[in-house]
Amino acid sequence: MTYIACPKCRHAPLPDDQALPAACPACGLILAKFSATTAATVPAPRGRPIEDAQTDTATKMGTDATNHAADISGETFLSRWLFPMPDKVGAINWYGRIAVLVLFTGWTFWIWRDMDIPVGDPGSYFLHVVLTPFHEAGHYAIFRWFGRFIMTLGGTLGQHLMPIVLGAALILKRRDAFGAAIFFWLLGYSVSDMGVYMYDAFDPKMMLLDGRTGADSDGHDWQNIFGDLGLLKHARGIGVFFGHLGQVMMLAGLAWATWMIWLQKTRLSDSPFAENGQD
Repeated sequence: MTYIACPKCRHAPLPDDQALPAACPACGLILAKFSATTAATVPAPRGRPIEDAQTDTATKMGTDATNHAADISGETFLSRWLFPMPDKVGAINWYGRIAVLVLFTGWTFWIWRDMDIPVGDPGSYFLHVVLTPFHEAGHYAIFRWFGRFIMTLGGTLGQHLMPIVLGAALILKRRDAFGAAIFFWLLGYSVSDMGVYMYDAFDPKMMLLDGRTGADSDGHDWQNIFGDLGLLKHARGIGVFFGHLGQVMMLAGLAWATWMIWLQKTRLSDSPFAENGQD
């Protein structure tokens, strides 16, 4: 049997010669094995119409073949959630994603250039201000009900939750891995921003929202947290670690977004609504 489009992901065109080991270039389905699997038949169960049995058999064989193809192509549960692919991608959306990726890549190096953990500079005043309302909401709207320690920690948890929740929503509701990758990038920045705050806890010099430093007030979150945990003398080392961890996460977010753009380039459509099934 020769397929015009992939029976699994509908990618086209396919290789002219579909004998082993020819595979779909998009999803890796081995075409000859899929054809051989779906061609198999089993006897109809006694007492049931032949047509119903054949329908059930075809459905089961198709499901088994799809699962088998997934195993062949190395597809896993994790890859299906990290790299979901629509059947078609609007070309204008695809080029827009490239522009966003270029912008965020340049912005990343700009942030890293200005980031100075010992000085207390997170590298982007704009992003720091964007995260601040979520930080304060974490203290007083979300985690205030769980005791003083969790309430204090809740500020940092709140600013991390924002990109986590929005990124997860894009994956779960829209299957938009590119958008989720950008929010993972923002989570990485949030972790670096946390590292700056952690570093300052040992010898507080950063100006807090009340206009004072941690040396002048009891409002420094990480000074209180590290003090409760007996880790205050290690604050600088921990801050540097998380500052650099956040940078690695930002880089991983850009790599994720880049890979999604690469995967989508074989499925371009002239319709800007192709990803919504309106081609």
